[in-house]
Amino acid sequence: MKAVWQGVTIAESNDTVVVEGNHYFPLGSIVTEHFEKTDHTSSCPWKGIANYYSIVVAGDTNENAAWYYEQPKPDASQIKGRVAFWRGVTVIE
Repeated sequence: MKAVWQGVTIAESNDTVVVEGNHYFPLGSIVTEHFEKTDHTSSCPWKGIANYYSIVVAGDTNENAAWYYEQPKPDASQIKGRVAFWRGVTVIE
């Protein structure tokens, strides 16, 4: 699986976990130069508190386009150490 934004691969792995239709990539599979942590958070009743990254490619920024659960709730333990995408990021097999 590949996560692509602006024609650039920002993550690639054969080991993704699908939850609620989203592919969660291992954090080690992201191209770190394209990721900037943000202060944005959101809450899911069964997964916990999500933290976000903005994605930066060729000077363009996609705000809070990647999220991860640093300490997911027990029912979501399979996504610990993983990141998922939205806001125009395409996931390709």
